[in-house]
Amino acid sequence: MQFLKKLFLALLFALVLSPCAEAKSTIETVVERGVLRVGFSTFVPWAMQDKNGEYIGFEIDVAAKLAEDLGVELQLVPTNWDGIIPALLANKFDVIIGGMGSTTKRNLTVNFTVPYDYSVMDIMANKEKAGSLQSLADYNKESVVVAVRNGSSGAAFAKKYLPHATLRFFNEEAPAIQEVLSGRAFAFISSRPLPALEIAKNPNALFRPFEITVYKEPIGFAVRKGDFDTLNVFDNWIQNAHSTGWLKERADYWFMNTAWQEQLPGN
Repeated sequence: MQFLKKLFLALLFALVLSPCAEAKSTIETVVERGVLRVGFSTFVPWAMQDKNGEYIGFEIDVAAKLAEDLGVELQLVPTNWDGIIPALLANKFDVIIGGMGSTTKRNLTVNFTVPYDYSVMDIMANKEKAGSLQSLADYNKESVVVAVRNGSSGAAFAKKYLPHATLRFFNEEAPAIQEVLSGRAFAFISSRPLPALEIAKNPNALFRPFEITVYKEPIGFAVRKGDFDTLNVFDNWIQNAHSTGWLKERADYWFMNTAWQEQLPGN
């Protein structure tokens, strides 16, 4: 009886370790399914809705090109930013392509590809409220209210470089921007080019008090832990997209000019 028990355990152990028992990688599942599910959250101009309600932006271009090169259809899965990593881990989608900075804290939960872009910080401020504040040190005071989007690179920057300021967190960018326009906050910090776009739209109310040069965050795709085949495919795709100039061309279109704004509601 003891021998049979040991034999059963040995066979079970061998079955668990056998190649046929290994779970399929995400990339294998995507190809078999014929659909790449991409999780993202709206950030202008990374991802946003046009006049027809369709999603456009730098991230959307990246996701569409990736799906095309894989030979599969693209399924976009808009997700609240504060729940996007738990949604990935719960298999709500296959990958996050959403302007996510490759921070060490996030890397404890998910794996990141090599960078496909970098997030550079910018600031816009209310002229009447913050006209006399012209340096990072001027904003690092408890009396100064700074609006940021919760979980964003702008929020991470503000926590690190403005530890004494009063930070006000928002789940979306629009109310954070409105907080500055109304004068309830002195400034809004976010990835480029959003602050510059808002200043251009509201030149009488907003200005850039100084240029932020101390922060540059790598942006990568996020995938579930342990899926090295998928990570390898995405890494190689990004490197090829860099080497052919495709990523730079799309980044220049979305971040270096404003022609795309004509596609947005109200324009």
